[in-house]
Amino acid sequence: MKLNELKSAFDVIESSGDFDCEILDVIVDSRKSAPGKLFVCIDGFTTDGHRFIGDAVKSGVSALLVTKMPPKDLVGDTAVIRVADTRLALAQASDKLYNHPSGRLDLIGITGTKGKTTTSYMLRSIYTAAGKIGGLVGTIQNMIGDEVLHTERTTPEANDLQYLLNEMTNRDIGHCIMEVSSQGLNLNRVACCEYKASIFTNLSPDHIGPSEHKDMDDYANAKAKLFTISEIGILNKDNPYWEVMASKATGKIYTFGIDCSECDFKAVNIVKKADRVEYDILCGDRHSDFNGTHVVVPIPGKFSVYNSLSAAVTAYLMGISVEDILQGLSCVFVPGKAENVPTGRDFSVLIDYAHNPDSFINIITTVKEYAKRTVFLFGCGGDRNRPRHLMGETAGKYADFSIITSDNPRTEDPASIVKDLEDGIKPTGAPYICIVDRREAIKYAVKNAQPGDVIILAGKGHETYQIFKDKTVHFDEREVVREALEELD
Repeated sequence: MKLNELKSAFDVIESSGDFDCEILDVIVDSRKSAPGKLFVCIDGFTTDGHRFIGDAVKSGVSALLVTKMPPKDLVGDTAVIRVADTRLALAQASDKLYNHPSGRLDLIGITGTKGKTTTSYMLRSIYTAAGKIGGLVGTIQNMIGDEVLHTERTTPEANDLQYLLNEMTNRDIGHCIMEVSSQGLNLNRVACCEYKASIFTNLSPDHIGPSEHKDMDDYANAKAKLFTISEIGILNKDNPYWEVMASKATGKIYTFGIDCSECDFKAVNIVKKADRVEYDILCGDRHSDFNGTHVVVPIPGKFSVYNSLSAAVTAYLMGISVEDILQGLSCVFVPGKAENVPTGRDFSVLIDYAHNPDSFINIITTVKEYAKRTVFLFGCGGDRNRPRHLMGETAGKYADFSIITSDNPRTEDPASIVKDLEDGIKPTGAPYICIVDRREAIKYAVKNAQPGDVIILAGKGHETYQIFKDKTVHFDEREVVREALEELD
């Protein structure tokens, strides 16, 4: 696409250079600069892309998108376009370059503090049961059909996202299920996207801090942006912030819940078992073919009811048959979500991505319904806005025995993080032990397991690595559990 045509996608403040050049790709990393590429200079949290304009020009980049005009002697004849917001312009340029791919498939968004990943896999399982090949964008992995692609963040940068969506349409994929983070919304990563339906799962204070959201209202308003670009909104009415989502929504709104007195789709007659949940969907005569549907999901816990209900409702509203919905939910598997690791012993091990107080409560209370004793192993990621004192306090209040250890310490001292968590658990008087090395902590849990124990390895979930200050190492908790079991023999 000619730059002259591409630049019509955004509001140009000033420009210079030749606009007759051909643009084949939009980039934000100057190291990928080459002829035919438009380098978008993002002034980010850690660095300013404008610093690398010289490198991009030397590599032959065809055009620059900036908020600050560079010196003429630095860019020469290279085309330069100045706009007010390069993050927004990045989305606009990428969307136009790839011919608005979100409008050529059924894009389904999922936002909320918890439940995004699980709900996305539930929806994917339903669509698979219906024989529909789709795409997936999220925390664990991105997928185009059965092809698995690496993911670095929940919601990709706008240029990467639009490329992904375009690849899906090129392969005749008809739908994409996508986790949408508040950062992705705030930073315009999903600007220009067109959502057929979007789900609000819940909201809790997990991302409040100087590098994310100043307060819950700011957090909620960021999430609500999704419903300004969605044709249908499916909202959890049991969470008080559903009203914020509804107030900003521009499309049709449907509500779901368990405890609310009135909602469009309600889970009733809930039965919670060690390996599953069952419930009936109550939705009245307006959806008579769906009303009374009995759902069975092989993931235990009340949170599983919420997630599966939202997935079922969304699929139903998108035209998937009730039979396919039930089939898809009956066989769903989510890596790192209440994932059972076989032990062949008289105790169990679960791997779960729980990494905040609310998700701690969810998984521990779920397990307590059938465990003789809950052993809760947890840490906290470094360089993240996490309420460490409250995490420790929550583990002490709910688990029978806690093992405080490391997670992904990143640039922080692992022992210091463990100390912060310990300060929270101490006042509860609950039994615990601190073992900074996560491998040793897991082995301790396995070697000291008692009959009827359920050991919950919290925080890492699907991850198969551990991030330290100077390195990232392979670390698969399933392998560590197997090593510990072998050492018992």
